[in-house]
Amino acid sequence: MQQQYEGYKDLADSLKSASALLNLERKSQLHQDIITICNHLVNPSFRIAVFGPFNHGKSTLLNAMLGNRTLPIDLIPTTGAAITVKYGSDVRTRIMLVDGTEISRSGTEVLQQFAILDGNRQMRKDVASVEVFCPHPFLETGVELLDLPGINDRDEQDNLVREQLLSADLVIQLLDARKLMTLGERENLRDWLLDRGIKTVIFVANFMNLLEPDEQKQVQNRLRFVAESFRAELPPGFSNLYRVDALPALRARLKGDVAAANSSGLAAFETALQNIVGILQPNRGSVRLPRVQAIASQIQHSLKAKIYSIAIEIKSFDDKQNSQIEIKQKAANLIYQGFTTSVGELRDWLALPKLLTKYQADAAVALAENNFKAWQTNTLKKDLTQLQFAAVKWLYQAYEFFQEERPQDLLIAFPSEPQVILPSKPSNTDDLSEPGSIAVGGGIGWLLGGPVGAAVVGSISYLLNKNIQTQDEQLAKESYHQEVAKLCITAIEDYLSYFSSQGLSILNEYEQKAEKIICFELSQEPLEITNRRKILQQLQNSFNQLLRELEKVKIISNYQYYKEVPKYTNPNRKYSPQPKRVKTSPQKDPGVKQQQENTAKNSETRVKSVSPRKEEVEAKFRDWELNEEIARMKAEMRSPKACRQTSPGSQTGKQQNTTQSNKAPNQPKTQTEKDNITRAYDVLGLQANASLAEVKQAYRTLVKKWHPDLFVGKPQLLKQAQDKMHLLNEAYTILSEK
Repeated sequence: MQQQYEGYKDLADSLKSASALLNLERKSQLHQDIITICNHLVNPSFRIAVFGPFNHGKSTLLNAMLGNRTLPIDLIPTTGAAITVKYGSDVRTRIMLVDGTEISRSGTEVLQQFAILDGNRQMRKDVASVEVFCPHPFLETGVELLDLPGINDRDEQDNLVREQLLSADLVIQLLDARKLMTLGERENLRDWLLDRGIKTVIFVANFMNLLEPDEQKQVQNRLRFVAESFRAELPPGFSNLYRVDALPALRARLKGDVAAANSSGLAAFETALQNIVGILQPNRGSVRLPRVQAIASQIQHSLKAKIYSIAIEIKSFDDKQNSQIEIKQKAANLIYQGFTTSVGELRDWLALPKLLTKYQADAAVALAENNFKAWQTNTLKKDLTQLQFAAVKWLYQAYEFFQEERPQDLLIAFPSEPQVILPSKPSNTDDLSEPGSIAVGGGIGWLLGGPVGAAVVGSISYLLNKNIQTQDEQLAKESYHQEVAKLCITAIEDYLSYFSSQGLSILNEYEQKAEKIICFELSQEPLEITNRRKILQQLQNSFNQLLRELEKVKIISNYQYYKEVPKYTNPNRKYSPQPKRVKTSPQKDPGVKQQQENTAKNSETRVKSVSPRKEEVEAKFRDWELNEEIARMKAEMRSPKACRQTSPGSQTGKQQNTTQSNKAPNQPKTQTEKDNITRAYDVLGLQANASLAEVKQAYRTLVKKWHPDLFVGKPQLLKQAQDKMHLLNEAYTILSEK
């Protein structure tokens, strides 16, 4: 039995904890019911409550059972508090006031001051509990009697009675035979008893002695019908209907008249009551737990409602935050992709073999013609600036998007201008009969004047383009202008080699710094949301604990356990995209390798450069697509609605996005707009009402075909391409902005 009560104590604690988390109003019915049922669960006594409307003889019946006038009796409603009668060696009264004051008196006279209604039929508001102790054998068995105020008089009294009924193991409902089962009494049967799991109920009819014999038979039949229709759960073999004439029974007991007590019905009722208690008392759990189940069901429902509300609130925040993070991650990855591609192109351009292939001949000629400074500014610097800007712009995109570290410009300096020391001039400098010595232009070099200077320029072209075998080189007679040409070529190779080495080193350092710019910090979660997560976890834990305690006492529930949620951690760290880098090192084909080894000896094979027009168009279109995507994500970042629609894991958001990307544009209102849209579809080669995804794909394909950069040097085709691009841009704008 002790172990059973320990289990009930755990259940009571779980109910109280759940109630505290619900923040119920102290005066609310549910809060009062929880306190009452929890106290009742751990009460070892078997409590019997006498319940009924005012002036039905409840106190009189209890006094008859006790054998004296222990409780207040009057012709008007008198009992103004719930009076608990317990076993004691002598008759005494203990009253606890709301402020904690205890009043203990011998006898029961003090009840006239604290436990009856005042002149205005109001209960005292300063009384917390009233207990009377009596030396009665029935009470000595661990039974408590509870005299409740009459109902259907004042709401305050009704609330007190309703609360106290939950703490009764057995309810005696007193009926007035003269006005049997009013509408209020029938409602109380349903609302106050059955619906709250209180089914151990005995009906006692009073005032039957005041009726004529014929009336008594009719009333008895009606009483039997009422009793049978109530689903009482008493031990088998016991009736739930008895007749007791309370006042004659009390008078008989006070006089010691056994025959009169028997004729009043008191003796039969007491015998049945003692036998019923004897059966129910050892297993009070079967009586109390149905009431717990009714209360627990309300608590679980309230907990689930609160859990759902907070979970929705947190999910809304998480969806918004995750959407923002997802957008930032995509933007960071796109920016990083654009940056690494541009850096790769710059790194590839800075590779010495590429520099030699593209610039060595022109640079050597410019050096020979005393034009190197202008060539460096107009050609090499122009190309470098364009490639540097292509890389740096991505970091400014990142700074604008994430507001992390401000980027610095990428500065790759040029080496000092090459210097050439001329060899001694031979006497036959006017011998221009060797192949390759013919000038490619009419300019006069700063190294040499006249036709010999022009021959040096010609020799540079000759030496870089003619494939001279090693054995032929050893036999070849080198003229003076060929020696000077070699010196120019070697000086440019040294210049480009130093430029390549320094540029690649600076580029590597710059790329490492970029990691601090193309990133964003995962912001600290607001304290309000963190606290809401804690409350949600507490509510779920409390719900699960209550469910476990109910299972221990065999109370079946239709609810399921909440899965344990991993403890939320907010790392407050930075996200940096780290896609796999693709090295863009130049191909090491034998021709290039040979060129590197033999340039100084003027015997390498010059690799003819391929026009980069097509690749440049692809790069421009790639950058355009990336910039467009990043601009779209910036707009989403500024739009809370868009963030909600694109929340990760949200099927609705995905469906909306899919629908928006594939649905046909809205129909225009004017005929002019309709005509413009029709022409736009024709320009892109699409059917009317094609999706936006189809519009974008068609535009991409046609741009790559008609980009003007592909037709440089072809005036007629260039003009046609420019007109075509104008139409394509206009069509794309019309169809994408609807």
